[in-house]
Amino acid sequence: MHIPVLLHEAVNALAIKPDGIYVDGTFGRGGHSRLILSRLGEKGQLIAFDKDPVAVLSGKTIEDERFCIKHGGFSRMQQRLQQMGIARIDGVLLDLGVSSPQLEEVSRGFSFRLAGPLDMRMDTSRGKTATEWLASVAEDQLEKVIKEYGEERYARQIARAVIMARARQPIVTTLQLAEIVATVVRARQRQGETMRHPATRTFQAIRIYLNQELEELSSVLPQCVELLNPGGRLVVISFHSLEDRMVKQFMRAAASTDELPRGVPLREKDLQRFSKQKLKLVGKAIRPGKNEVTENVRARSAVMRVAERITLNG
Repeated sequence: MHIPVLLHEAVNALAIKPDGIYVDGTFGRGGHSRLILSRLGEKGQLIAFDKDPVAVLSGKTIEDERFCIKHGGFSRMQQRLQQMGIARIDGVLLDLGVSSPQLEEVSRGFSFRLAGPLDMRMDTSRGKTATEWLASVAEDQLEKVIKEYGEERYARQIARAVIMARARQPIVTTLQLAEIVATVVRARQRQGETMRHPATRTFQAIRIYLNQELEELSSVLPQCVELLNPGGRLVVISFHSLEDRMVKQFMRAAASTDELPRGVPLREKDLQRFSKQKLKLVGKAIRPGKNEVTENVRARSAVMRVAERITLNG
């Protein structure tokens, strides 16, 4: 069962207007979407997206004329909304990362704790599986992926071990890869050093790379700003430092007025008109409380950031 992270905090942050148009960019199993729908009036509308065909099937069980779900990543959000005749929206929620059902379904290959085929695709209808990619990737590229997307200090040694292992036999299961990585990390970590599962960062890195997660996030953030009506909210929940850093830097840049000389005596409405500022930050980063983390351990690394569209000029 999937437990939505920061459920009420995220939907509250959207500041739902009953007749507004909203987007759930990552439907998952629909926890956030269902709460959004409960706050919409008869004229409200919610459009959801998800790469995962199973998630889309789950979404299609929602019998509500105000709701529709589209198969595909959110990187084409603006184009697909325009095809529906929607030019502006009142809020968008992006709940990044992997859902609990994806982690717990052994056939998906996301978990290093469960024995299953090494797939790791969020969209199982297209793209290379992790097994296919590992069978041909060059050692230097594998090292780069593990280092950059997993922030793994032993990336070079892990890449070498993977290449040596695949020369003996194909790497086709999650436990095969996890054991290769764990052997390297355990041999190098300091005595008494405590850490998460040794394969965590490597699995994260390969998943992010195969699914182009950072590229999709980089693509959708500017689209969200262009789509939002004044007062519309962008709410993003991230689960690792790479995502959160990208979201934080984007929001800060879009909320910056540094291009105008300091001390210029302009009223706020004039400042917005002459600057390239498009967002204002709403509050500080929000993290799950102790009770939520106790009930759902996967919430422990979540960070939510919120920004509001201030103008359609510039």
